[in-house]
Amino acid sequence: MKKTALLFLATLIMSSVYGQVVEPDKKQQIDSVRYWQYGGVVMLNFGQTALSNWAAGGENSQSGNSFFNFFANYKKKNITWDNTIDLGYGMLRQNEQNRKTDDKIDFSTKFGMAASKKWYYSALFSFKSQFTNGYKYPNDTTRIKISEFLAPAYIVTAIGMDYKPAKFFTAFISPLTGKITVVANDSLADLGAFGVEAAKYDPVSKEKISNGKNIREELGGYCKIAFQKDIMKNVNLSTKIDLFSNYVKRPENVDVNWQVLISMKINKFISASLSTHLIYDEDTRIKNKVTKELEPPKVQFKEILGVGFSYKFGKNGK
Repeated sequence: MKKTALLFLATLIMSSVYGQVVEPDKKQQIDSVRYWQYGGVVMLNFGQTALSNWAAGGENSQSGNSFFNFFANYKKKNITWDNTIDLGYGMLRQNEQNRKTDDKIDFSTKFGMAASKKWYYSALFSFKSQFTNGYKYPNDTTRIKISEFLAPAYIVTAIGMDYKPAKFFTAFISPLTGKITVVANDSLADLGAFGVEAAKYDPVSKEKISNGKNIREELGGYCKIAFQKDIMKNVNLSTKIDLFSNYVKRPENVDVNWQVLISMKINKFISASLSTHLIYDEDTRIKNKVTKELEPPKVQFKEILGVGFSYKFGKNGK
């Protein structure tokens, strides 16, 4: 990475101003929090296979996946402010090797003012990335780095309208959206990974003329739809889909990011969960195992099924 450090800071501040500069009484303290609704869930899933002199063959393995979701939503009169964060991480240990199975950072905040009973003028900010390095494994002894923290990272800022017919459903539509792709790794940036401008080389000497860009900026249209509700007793469905179209470059090739989580409570602390994640982005291309060059874009799909510890918490506002 270049000597100039990449610094990303997302700071969100909300304050309430009261007309009198006096110590608030008990009623004022209650009113300051009664309009908040918050909650979340923590999940820890584990798996193990242990073999000893097993004639049919196989390998010992241990796996673990963790997931954390938290939301904090504010609503008072014609003002709304919705905040969500999803974190996920998983590892698999097999044949004395550790390999990642899940890695996700997904934060979103949206502020709105009522335009009608179900429509809001809204502004949205979101950030997506991962915690640790990601690798491809051509064989048991070789690995190729294909991603890391802030390589990539996706930052979206959007202004539009938000449709909220019920507490469990929202559809945000923005005709004016800025999307920034960050690739804070010079080797990946030189390849042009994740859509940034690749490094340029002299056609004869093959020497590098200019480095690859670490940032790509796009302007386009954006839509985000989210649904979360108990669809039957002890079964909760949460799904959200993000769609983005670049106005300037191939607007017909829409970026898709669709996540689904079904959580099923067995008792107070034990649950089963099924999560899927589908991504299509024509700018996301991964290194080929043999040539080390970037492959054509493909649909990415991930599915995780687990049984383990779960704890749900929350508070309903007014």
